[in-house]
Amino acid sequence: MFNVTKKSIEWGEETLTLETGKIARQADGCVIATYGETSVMAAVTFAKAQKPGQDFFPLTVHYNEKYYAAGKIPGGFFKREARPTEKETLTSRLIDRPIRPLFVPGFKNEVLVICTVLSHDLVNDPDMVAMIAASAALTISGAPFMGPIAACRVGFEDGDYILNPELDDMHNLRYNPEQRLDLVVAGTKDAVMMVESEAYELSEEEMLGAVEFAHEQIQPAIDLIIDFAGECAKEPFDFTPPDYSDLYKAVAKSGEKAMRAAYAITDKQERTAAVSAAKETAKEGLSEEQLADENLGSALKKLESTVLRGDVVKNKKRIDGRNLDEIRDIVSEVGLLPRTHGSALFTRGETQGLVVTTLGTGDDEQMIDSLQGMYKSNFLLHYNFPPYSVGEVGRFGPPGRREIGHGKLAWRALQAVLPAPTDFPYTIRLVSEITESNGSSSMASVCGGSLSMMDAGVPLKAPVAGVAMGLILEDDGSYAVLSDILGDEDHLGDMDFKVAGTENGITSLQMDIKVAGITPAIMKTALAQAKEGRMHILGEMNKALSSAGDFSVHAPRIETMQIPTDKIREVIGSGGKVIREIVEVSGAKVDINDEGIIKIASPNGEAIKKAYDMIHSIVAEPEEGAVYTGTVVKIVDFGAFVNFFGKRDGLVHVSQIENRRLNHPSDVLKEGQEVKVKLLGFDDRGKVRLSMKVVDQETGEEVKKEEAAEE
Repeated sequence: MFNVTKKSIEWGEETLTLETGKIARQADGCVIATYGETSVMAAVTFAKAQKPGQDFFPLTVHYNEKYYAAGKIPGGFFKREARPTEKETLTSRLIDRPIRPLFVPGFKNEVLVICTVLSHDLVNDPDMVAMIAASAALTISGAPFMGPIAACRVGFEDGDYILNPELDDMHNLRYNPEQRLDLVVAGTKDAVMMVESEAYELSEEEMLGAVEFAHEQIQPAIDLIIDFAGECAKEPFDFTPPDYSDLYKAVAKSGEKAMRAAYAITDKQERTAAVSAAKETAKEGLSEEQLADENLGSALKKLESTVLRGDVVKNKKRIDGRNLDEIRDIVSEVGLLPRTHGSALFTRGETQGLVVTTLGTGDDEQMIDSLQGMYKSNFLLHYNFPPYSVGEVGRFGPPGRREIGHGKLAWRALQAVLPAPTDFPYTIRLVSEITESNGSSSMASVCGGSLSMMDAGVPLKAPVAGVAMGLILEDDGSYAVLSDILGDEDHLGDMDFKVAGTENGITSLQMDIKVAGITPAIMKTALAQAKEGRMHILGEMNKALSSAGDFSVHAPRIETMQIPTDKIREVIGSGGKVIREIVEVSGAKVDINDEGIIKIASPNGEAIKKAYDMIHSIVAEPEEGAVYTGTVVKIVDFGAFVNFFGKRDGLVHVSQIENRRLNHPSDVLKEGQEVKVKLLGFDDRGKVRLSMKVVDQETGEEVKKEEAAEE
């Protein structure tokens, strides 16, 4: 009944297995990839005909994590997986980016890739397994896919690169000072196609070495897919790229002059209008048959690309008149919004981001429910890209894949310089509102986010800046690396290479390649040019804010204190009674974790002090030999009980009240009276022994033995 093909290799510390032929046999390609005990099923289907008038490649990738894979039931009311999590969205993008450029040019049939996590061993991240499964499924499907690709994750510890480190090593990397890198690389046999990373001030040489290490390590996985496909791949789909060379010649003849004039305009809005007009001019010279050709859109795009790319490589001239390594004019401003905790407006040419910082308490931390378990995050970055930022009318609603992806890139770049929670016990939320866009708004979010946090008084380890690099690579091997690319240069170029970091090193690197010919030499050039651009941007940012700003009067103040874990129960009290009383009496917000770290938050310093004193009185131990002020709470025949330390009472024996014999303690004491006592120690049963007679009741000073003897 089943025609199963199964192949395995030893890869890193685990066995990588590919299997097909048993499940989802009606899909064009279905592969279950297993690494360790993490299994992901990738199913591929593609339309056998192009939709009429389709002028783009409709590839859709969905990555789904099923909670049963880790033996869990989803949280929430419905107990069912619902909208995609941030991890699922980011992984869907991660798979899409390296496979999209590898479909045969001109193929515009709809393609759907669905990756489902079936089993998760909580050791190996399923995102890498999903990328390999998707690549294998595409390779055997018969689709015109020029793969395969493979992917891996790289760590960096003690100067050594680590292949596919365990999940625990990569989780919350900023709390693990020994691990300095979380790098994901995808590539073909000959070239790197995609890079995504979170780094902790690595040098350019260390990052390049990590990418080269990853490309070398994915080769066995690529060979496995090729061997696997050799036994089970379907016949290639009969697809011949359309030949529209004659149409392109006609388009170029009638519209090239107008297109070159349009791309000579430096202002984006004027240039966009002129490019649209140039396209209409090109159409005026075409016949009715040529105007009806479904490849007309491709021919017009090729004309745009040829004009832009040719000038850049041959004449070293960019469409806005800049040199190849020149950064656009930068204006940085901070403190724009009076009631926010921190704000910054970062403008670079025609790209602008308004970034706002809000500081919160432990109650504001984000709870994240993942296959690995529930955990909290105290650093949030939300990126918004409204249609008006590019002068368009469009959908305005919840964040899409692009917003989530760009926000995560900025998050990775900035979190490497955040202070430790013990030094700055706040939840930090950044919101980046992109108000203008013409090239790398994610890097503007990095720069604006750094400035905004410093304006809010967050003690960053160092400011962070980011720059987007581009590449124009011609067929003859000539190329130009561009700094601070425009939107058109990104759209019509061959590489989107974003680098963020401090003066000391790289904190995030993201690279997407549209051609299969990027050499290490080109990458080295791009990294070096990006470093120059980053240093220039940091210098411009420093003009606005050279040091951390004043802490906002509107932000909550937070004090932390550490108590013994065996005292946590006493602070919380039965049913939370004690901690509720502390909050009600002091007016401060109190948060305590399982390690005994207590955060006390309030805009009012007196409220914080009151809560601190109340907690201290519960958890602190009285010191033998110390003098305390207490209150008489009960009088008995043999002495008086005095409340002297928080809720702790002790006995002052009748012989320790005064240096004379008393008939009854009530001769000199009454309930509610304030007295000074010295803690003499504890008896054999742990009871407290106090003395009044060795303390001057007026001054609170201890009476010397000689004075007591004279009396």
